[in-house]
Amino acid sequence: MFELFQLRCFVAVAEELHFGRAAQRLFMTQPPLSRQIQLLEHALGVRLLERSTRAVVLTAAGKSFYTNARLLLKQAEQAATEARRIDTGEAGRVTLGFTAVTGYGLIPDLLGAAKSQMPQLEILLKEMVSLDQIAALNSNLIDLGFIRPLSIPHAFATELLFAEPLMLAVHATNPLARKRGIKPGDLDRKPLIMHSPDEGKYFYNLITALLGAAGVQPTYVQYLEQNHTILSLVRKGLGMAIVPASAKHLQFQDVVFKPLWKSEIRAEIFLAWRADSQNPALQVVREFAMRLCRRHLS
Repeated sequence: MFELFQLRCFVAVAEELHFGRAAQRLFMTQPPLSRQIQLLEHALGVRLLERSTRAVVLTAAGKSFYTNARLLLKQAEQAATEARRIDTGEAGRVTLGFTAVTGYGLIPDLLGAAKSQMPQLEILLKEMVSLDQIAALNSNLIDLGFIRPLSIPHAFATELLFAEPLMLAVHATNPLARKRGIKPGDLDRKPLIMHSPDEGKYFYNLITALLGAAGVQPTYVQYLEQNHTILSLVRKGLGMAIVPASAKHLQFQDVVFKPLWKSEIRAEIFLAWRADSQNPALQVVREFAMRLCRRHLS
């Protein structure tokens, strides 16, 4: 079988139609160049060049082989370039898991910036709650997760992406919508739409701890999983809700967001990935997401 070097030698001769000039182009002497052409013709079992003391001419087979040889060399170069890009993380595929709240602003911003700055990378999205993301990371179904800080296995590496305050979402006609800030007593015995203790475990634990420390006992009217569903009930005046500040991106009409008495209580989002991941593009996307988030928060 022929080698790529033999193809390069043949293409140079075919384009120069002169062994001396082709040898200079390849930074070699003429005898080894002639030998490579002979080996190539022997491997193919055809004559590619007609040689004389005055000229070098391509045979019919040589003309056909020249076209294909150039294509093979180009494909080989592209394959080498692609391999180097994948090895450095400049190209490849990364599957991202994300919670609904990060999908409001961060994920669209990340995809838009990555498309213009890292066009060789393919980013696939999978929307799922944090617990499902942990299972998907364990099963290698996703490469990187945007998750809440639940019980994260030791086999995962993590990095805090951002932390945001909690806010009270109320209907615009609610008297609390006109207050500058919310006090604990404002929620006592009032209807509250709450995150589910199962699917919304992180927010459920965070909010019940906040209310318990303040001695507040609201009236829980519904337990739901997603913030957009919770806010849809708030919009209908069916109760209030405590949600992360990023939920404002949903822009529900007639829903007003008010700061709580404990601004230091924050909902965190972490990046999580398998420490043993062999995907070079993972680190590139992770660092890109961190830089993007820092710019947004600065």
